[in-house]
Amino acid sequence: MTTYVRVSERLDLPTDPDDPIIGAATRHDTYPVHVCQDEAAAVHRLRTEIDGRRVALITDDTVAALHADRLAGLLAAAGLDVASTSIPAGEASKTLPTAAALLDWLAGTRLARRDVILAVGGGVVIDTVGWVASAYMRGLPYVNVPTTLLAQVDAALGGKVAVDHATAKNLIGAFHQPKAVVSHVGYLATLSERELRAGLAEAIKKGVIASPALFELIETRHRELLAADPAASAALVHGASAVKCRLIAKDPYENDLRRPLNFGHTIGHAVETVTGYGPVLHGEAVAFGMACAARIAELRGLLDPATLRRITALLVTVGLPVTLRALPASLDPAATVAALGQIRKIRDGRLRFVLPVGLGETVIADDVSDAEIHAALTAEPR
Repeated sequence: MTTYVRVSERLDLPTDPDDPIIGAATRHDTYPVHVCQDEAAAVHRLRTEIDGRRVALITDDTVAALHADRLAGLLAAAGLDVASTSIPAGEASKTLPTAAALLDWLAGTRLARRDVILAVGGGVVIDTVGWVASAYMRGLPYVNVPTTLLAQVDAALGGKVAVDHATAKNLIGAFHQPKAVVSHVGYLATLSERELRAGLAEAIKKGVIASPALFELIETRHRELLAADPAASAALVHGASAVKCRLIAKDPYENDLRRPLNFGHTIGHAVETVTGYGPVLHGEAVAFGMACAARIAELRGLLDPATLRRITALLVTVGLPVTLRALPASLDPAATVAALGQIRKIRDGRLRFVLPVGLGETVIADDVSDAEIHAALTAEPR
C-alpha cells in the first residue's frame, strides 16, 4: 500500500515588484563535548553520537597506526558500517589537493546525507576533514575525535574549518560545527613532549585572555601535564574546553573580528607562513606570538612588567619559544612583517592585535605599527 504525505501551501505573490525580497536562514548549533579518561567511555560516547549511521573515518597515517585503526575495529565490532582512509601526517597535508582527494574518496563510499564523518587526529586532520565535511553533499554531520592536546583544547571546538594556501594559513575555509566532540585524554600518552608543549600554548592563551584559574592550573600542574597524567590532562581539557565554548558562544561565526581568542595568532600565523607550514608547530608559533603581543602591550603601558614576566615565564617553563633564538626554525623579522602586510590586505587593511592588560582582560588594537612589531619580534626577555 502506498502512503502519501500531503503538503499544501498557497503563497501570494508580492504586489509591488520594487519591494526587496528578504531571504531568511537562522540556525542555532549546539553540540556536546565529552572528555573521557578511558577508551570504553570514549567508544560508548561515539556509538551514542553515531546512532547506528554509516561512518566514514578519516585520519592521518601516524594516528591510523596509533589509534584510529583500533577505533575503527571497535566501532565495526559494535555493528557499525565503517569505511576508513588516511592522509599523510603533517601541516603539508592541509591543502586543497588533499581535500579534493578526500572528496573523491567519499564519493566512492556508500555515505548518505544523514551518515557521519569521523575526524580522528590532530589539528591538521580536524581542520581539513571539517572543511571536507562542510563541502560534501552541502554539509555532512561530523564528529571530532581529537588525539593531540592542541586539538582537544582548541582545534576540535568551534567549527572553524579550513585548509592552507601559499598566501596565508587557513585562507580557504568555512564555519561548520561538529555534531559532537569526543576527547579521550588517554591518547595524549602517545604524544611527544614537544607536541604536549604545543598544546599547552593554546591552553595558556585561554588562561591569559579569560581565565586566571586555568592559567594557575597550568602553573601548578605543568609537570603532570607534560607527563600526560590522565587526571591532570582531564582537568585541563575539561577546563580549557569550557572556556573556549563560552567565548565562542558570544560570536560563533566571527561577525565581530575583535576576538580575544586571536591572542598570539596574528604574529603566529605569519610565523607559520614564513617558515613554510611545518618546521614551527602551531602552538610554538602562537606562544611566540603571545610573547610578542604581551611585549607590545607592556611597551604601550597597558600591561605591567610583573604580569609580562609571569606570562613569558610560564611559556618558558613549559618549553615554549618566546624569542627568535628559541624558535625551532630561523625567522627573518622583515619577512614576517611583510607577511603581516599580506594578512592586512586580506583583512580589509587592518591588523587587529589582541593585547593583554592583565590575566583575564584584553584590549584590541588596530594601530600597531610595523616598528612596534619588529621591536617585539627581536626583543629579548628583560
